[in-house]
Amino acid sequence: MKIIIAIDSFKGCLSSMEANAAAAEGVKDACKDADIRQVAVSDGGEGFLSAYHAAIGGDFVELPVMNPLMHPVRAKYLLKDRLAVIEMAEASGLTLIANHERNPLIATTYGTGQLIADAVRQGAERIIVGLGGSATSDAGQGMLQALIDTFSKNGTWENMEELKRVHFTIASDVSNPLCGEQGAARVFAPQKGATTEMVEQLEHRARQFAATSARLFGYDRSEAPGAGAAGGLGYALMQYLDADSQSGIDLLLEAVDFKKLTSDADLVLTGEGRADTQTLMGKLPIGILRHSGKTPVCLIAGQVLDRQSLLQAGFSQVECINPPELPIESALHPEVAHQNIRRTVCRILK
Repeated sequence: MKIIIAIDSFKGCLSSMEANAAAAEGVKDACKDADIRQVAVSDGGEGFLSAYHAAIGGDFVELPVMNPLMHPVRAKYLLKDRLAVIEMAEASGLTLIANHERNPLIATTYGTGQLIADAVRQGAERIIVGLGGSATSDAGQGMLQALIDTFSKNGTWENMEELKRVHFTIASDVSNPLCGEQGAARVFAPQKGATTEMVEQLEHRARQFAATSARLFGYDRSEAPGAGAAGGLGYALMQYLDADSQSGIDLLLEAVDFKKLTSDADLVLTGEGRADTQTLMGKLPIGILRHSGKTPVCLIAGQVLDRQSLLQAGFSQVECINPPELPIESALHPEVAHQNIRRTVCRILK
């Protein structure tokens, strides 16, 4: 029996690799002779860099950059031949600052720009930027400033020849525009520490920046799907660097040739922290389902809602790993989650 395991991280609990390892133990408990293939996965946010490294190899490049509050930190990106893969949360992520420091009015993507600039200087001709987990809502202006500081001879955006030879791709599962009710400020800024007043300030800033940029370029990509990702960093990459936007999980699964990997498999095991109708709107498990062809795909999760909708979408099984009486504080303990994944997978296969 050949089983492919490709489980998303259980945020704040287990990484993709850790969840995969727990599931692999469950497979072995049920079927000692199973051929198990583990695939680390990410949709562009947490774990994107390590998942890509597991998929294609390459070297990590580490350098000093500025965090969202312009304090020095060290961050890394992946370089393989002429391809660079950047996880923006490495430099501009919410986890880099304390809860009481969260303030998207001042948080900046400058450090992400420094990572991009270094990758360009290292000779990268294609750069994939994973968007997710940001502390920022600056519409990518900090990132652009870092590129200007690095490459511009006169302090403006024009004539930065080094950037023109590079093809940029955004990796994200977010389809929100930059502005409006579904935009970066109103949907995402509150979870980054924004008050109601801050949200309106950020919305006003983003609209002004988009209007100025549209006059500069003669076109406006603020309404493009994904422009609102990572506090509008998606917009800046599309508007100023002509980036295309792709599903993070699609990019990763293509890199590992997932369709070929699953072509002769008996089962694919995927999962996430919470499975519900949002799962069907471009989240990682639905990407796994799309790329698995006719191979049955079983979905496990820490919480399961709307099971029938998930089954109708094509998952062969949808299982909650946690007993109903288990308190959420206990469920989030890594060792508890590990054992519950292991037991659930063993039960599914027996």
